[in-house]
Amino acid sequence: MEKTVYNSFPLHPECPDVRRLADNPAEALLRAEADIVAAENAAELDRYRTLENLEEAQQDGRGVTRRTFVAGAAATATALATAQFVTTSASFAATKTGTLIHVFLYGGLDGLSLVAPNNDPVLSKARPDLLLGNDSLALDRGFKLTSAFKPLEKWLTAGQLGFIPGVSDERLSRSHFQAADACNLGGLPNETGGRGWLDGLVDHLGKGTAFRSVGIGSTLPRSLVGNNGALSLNNVGSLRLNGDEKYRAATEKAIKGLFTGINHPVEEAVQEGMGALATAQQLAAKPYQAVEGVTYEGVGNAFKQLAQLIKGGANVRVATVGMGGYDTHENQGTAAGGQLHRRLNELAKAMAAFFTDLGPQAADVTIMVSSEFGRRVGSNTGGTDHGHGGVVTVLSGKKLAGSLLGTWNGLDKLDSGDVPEYNNMFNVYGAVAQGRFGLTNAEVQKVFPRQKYAPMKLYA
Repeated sequence: MEKTVYNSFPLHPECPDVRRLADNPAEALLRAEADIVAAENAAELDRYRTLENLEEAQQDGRGVTRRTFVAGAAATATALATAQFVTTSASFAATKTGTLIHVFLYGGLDGLSLVAPNNDPVLSKARPDLLLGNDSLALDRGFKLTSAFKPLEKWLTAGQLGFIPGVSDERLSRSHFQAADACNLGGLPNETGGRGWLDGLVDHLGKGTAFRSVGIGSTLPRSLVGNNGALSLNNVGSLRLNGDEKYRAATEKAIKGLFTGINHPVEEAVQEGMGALATAQQLAAKPYQAVEGVTYEGVGNAFKQLAQLIKGGANVRVATVGMGGYDTHENQGTAAGGQLHRRLNELAKAMAAFFTDLGPQAADVTIMVSSEFGRRVGSNTGGTDHGHGGVVTVLSGKKLAGSLLGTWNGLDKLDSGDVPEYNNMFNVYGAVAQGRFGLTNAEVQKVFPRQKYAPMKLYA
């Protein structure tokens, strides 16, 4: 019985039977495949000729625009390009407005192991095993700072390092997932539409490059999810088109060609997006060299990528860095050599290296460090459980109003065993951003839906 192969294109002008194309079955199949491909290519050529005729019709005034051509001939490429580059809407020479970097400490930082009132009787009774030591650094208003942050003492003395205690929000539960989600969104999902607060902030920062929103890491944090198409990258060199290396240059050339002179809004975005890729490749062409004496370790490698972008002129406006290891139910180790002390020291070294590496450009940068919640005041014998009233840290190129910022009314009246909410988290976020970018109260209000923004004096 003869086997007949059916296809939308004939295998052979007069012969649908594969075995009649050659004596050898393998050769017959190859010939059949070649004939199919030739027929498909001919049909595709006819389709492109039709599209060319449509394009030419535009010149004859017959109402067909180049946008019709884009939709027909390059729909797939358009979708790819807009998904990657639609946020790019200005050149690298865009006006500088500075950079805000949000460092999020996952797990729930025990703020009282970072900064705490000195010789407080409540703390002495509730957590005698977790008190800050005599090697602590002095802060304003009778507070002290863990010695883990000694690498940042230079900026503390200069008035550029400050801490806001008693930070929380009534929307936050004691669930890591729920609290972290609310912190990144700037409220509950149904209040924000699932859009991150940093993405909302970008709306008010004017035009920028493809690098204006950057998340350092393999996944984009919720704070950058939204309308402005943030980039997520582990290192600057990883920002490139996907695919085989040997075809990458040709692919980039093809995309540039497809989106040149097309009379379509996506043209500018794609061309500048490709420019961003070129800049990233240029920056990554040789190993990044920090200034003499600066080394990046641990979480510092994330800051290293941001230093490379900022010093390379990528015009980063907002960026995020994540750091885990702060869920200290046991073996908290607040004293020198302890687990939490080591984590905080790693963070402090990273921020000190970053600001030193930036040099004069650090004047345009603010780092804000926060966590999803604080922890309970009382020790559970070596650790602390989930609580509220955490601490937000600010390291800024702009001088701050003090080393201890915001409201503090003591620990005489705890909130179910937690540090009370003396400073609303989203007011703190908003005030940090407002001081960095010079926003109005109304602009900050739009970033945090259903939150009545109350400005705070954080900067000098």
